[in-house]
Amino acid sequence: MSRLARHCVAAVATVVATAANAQSSADDTSARAALTGYYQFNTNLDSGGRFNWGGGIASASFERPLSQQLSAQLAVRYEYQSWSWHQPTAFNNEAAWKNFNAPSIGLSLDYAYAQDLVLSLKPLVEWDYESGAKTSDALTWGAVGAVTKVYSPGLALGIGLSAFRRVDKTQVLPFPIINWKISDKWRIANPFPAGPAGGAGLEAVYSPNERWEIAEGATYRSYRFRLATDAPTPDGIAENSFIPLFLRISHKFSKDLRLDLYGAITTGGKLSVDNSDGSGRYSDNYKTSPALGGTLLYKF
Repeated sequence: MSRLARHCVAAVATVVATAANAQSSADDTSARAALTGYYQFNTNLDSGGRFNWGGGIASASFERPLSQQLSAQLAVRYEYQSWSWHQPTAFNNEAAWKNFNAPSIGLSLDYAYAQDLVLSLKPLVEWDYESGAKTSDALTWGAVGAVTKVYSPGLALGIGLSAFRRVDKTQVLPFPIINWKISDKWRIANPFPAGPAGGAGLEAVYSPNERWEIAEGATYRSYRFRLATDAPTPDGIAENSFIPLFLRISHKFSKDLRLDLYGAITTGGKLSVDNSDGSGRYSDNYKTSPALGGTLLYKF
């Protein structure tokens, strides 16, 4: 279920720390690792047939302050999806693709321009492809930029822009940044990092205590990747886009270990396959369907 909440929160934290005259040093290096699993259940296509898919993500990041105003984070990530099809009429009753791979590496830079203002830049390189595709034709590259202003200890607002060249297609997506602590128990924030797969979305979060969170929200996801040389559309380009409406329940086992569980309904879904030159070939919308996911996060 998870790709700017962590990026946004890091930016906000940088500004707040600067506003509070926090001291940083090279010894403040931190790291985190996360494992995610998810599954979308059988989903009917509008033209007939159905599909389901599941996958996982392994990620790690390392953050280090370079000065009192500037911090940097290096992040590596690998995502894999496995797909199963049953008589998809719009795709000539063939499995349009079997799997999806997405290794990536990114660098985040957060600069506290003033005590209440942070500028953020996150360049990223990713390869999006089905196993057996030419990875040289599967490059996704670009950056996420953001400006965040802290209005009070409980309110930070900003604007971001995600701009990526995604397997022969350029996509520019603006998105809002919000971290608003309405009360001791309620806040509104961005749930996921922005990147090639979409914007950050919004979620409303209820925290009954320090250990538990319950949240609901929505975001936009889009996966675009190069198909295998022996696929029904050789060297073609596939895309899966949808809007997940989700419910999240999170538990902090300690200050370093956290588990997020997700239930979601995917809406506005569309699958498409283009020829290798980018000309359209197949496409179909799909029905609303349920999905489940979970993320285990450890900080060290």
